[in-house]
Amino acid sequence: MSFYGDDFTGSTDVLEALTLGGVKTVLFLTPPSAEARAHFADVKASGIAGTGRSLSPEAMDEVLPPLFTELAALGAPIVHYKTCSTFDSSPQVGSIGRALDLGQDVFRSRFVPLVAGVPRFGRYCVFGNVFARAGVGSDGEPFRLDRHPTMRAHPVTPMDESDLRVHLGRQTTKRFALFDVLQYDLDEQGRSAQLDRLLEDAPDVVLFDLLTTDQLAMAGRLVWERASQQSPLFAIGGSGLEYALLAHWREIGLLEPETPPTPLERAPQVLVVSGSCSPVTERQILEAGASGYGVVALDTARLVASEEPATARASTIELASRHLADGRSVILHSCLGPQDPRIPATSEALAARGITSEGTRLQSARLLGSEIGETLRVLLEESGVRRVIVAGGDTSGYVAATLGIQALEMIAPLAPGGPLCRAYAPDSPFDGIEIAFKGGQVGRPDYFATALHGAGTAQAERRST
Repeated sequence: MSFYGDDFTGSTDVLEALTLGGVKTVLFLTPPSAEARAHFADVKASGIAGTGRSLSPEAMDEVLPPLFTELAALGAPIVHYKTCSTFDSSPQVGSIGRALDLGQDVFRSRFVPLVAGVPRFGRYCVFGNVFARAGVGSDGEPFRLDRHPTMRAHPVTPMDESDLRVHLGRQTTKRFALFDVLQYDLDEQGRSAQLDRLLEDAPDVVLFDLLTTDQLAMAGRLVWERASQQSPLFAIGGSGLEYALLAHWREIGLLEPETPPTPLERAPQVLVVSGSCSPVTERQILEAGASGYGVVALDTARLVASEEPATARASTIELASRHLADGRSVILHSCLGPQDPRIPATSEALAARGITSEGTRLQSARLLGSEIGETLRVLLEESGVRRVIVAGGDTSGYVAATLGIQALEMIAPLAPGGPLCRAYAPDSPFDGIEIAFKGGQVGRPDYFATALHGAGTAQAERRST
């Protein structure tokens, strides 16, 4: 299969799912050259990390069609437009409906499968409505999306509707059918017949409920049996599609049974840069500081100011370099949670440059992301550190571009959705570095400690120090 991730860190989610499932996969960070394709000629799945989640419909019209055409040329039976599993989007920003329209202009699938649920991450779909557990991982209380404490208050695309048929119906005129959760109680023949009955009415999209892990292989079979290289399926939705397909592929013997992944080994030092405002990342930074990391707060207002970024960057590099010279790992952060006073201060600095409130988020991401990337580049060249963690989807894209990273292969898991990868960066000193790009909500409080000490050893190491 092939895929396009509509944001950077969500793309690594698919890379991790497929790799751990036994499918050799590469994630390209830019449309790959012929040389890059040749370098990864042995992979079974490939994807492109994109920015669709932050684009306007007009920008999507320019960016997505050539990428879809390139993915279609690979001849995979399934091409997946991978979205966040909480489907946060709107008609104005990150429109999944617009991506659906553009994808069907290229692929013209008989129908578009939408598998909406990732049980291992605490995401469920019942009668077309999406529920998500609050907090880290899948331990918190599940909320319907329009009542979820985080998603209903999303700063850009607040979710006020949990029924995907209604939510996406605001973004496209395509028609939806629902394969609801009760249909999984049928036998295999009955489930297939029920899907055929739905398809008789020629819907554009079939939304598949998903509640339990037992239903994954059933959903995967329904999709896979209707896909071929001659008639590929264009699919949308979160990584539930990958987990469903993997379960089915194992069931029919295309893949070996799952085996435990290679444990993550300890690193001499780790460099972390964070552009995330998530309270989850805030807690991770605070815990890492308590465990021995050197923590450096970026002066974000000065970094986005028109005349001061070079001076601010130099002082940051000097402080971080002292920590590294002392043998410590280092975290550089632009924010500690959504109440950080640097957020309004940065907005004021942008306003002084004539950047209006409508453009504040995108301009802030571009300016800060570029500055963080350049700071990291200098520190890596000076220190020789070879393990890096980048927190924040917007920041990740700018850091990867600054370091010249063209592709990623997974090395080992750190947390679901935030794996450690090996960078492919030909003609760059950063070729082969170990790097993880994690979303703000990804990982437990000891995520950064685990990145340093290795999986399964972080707690013991921190107690001993």
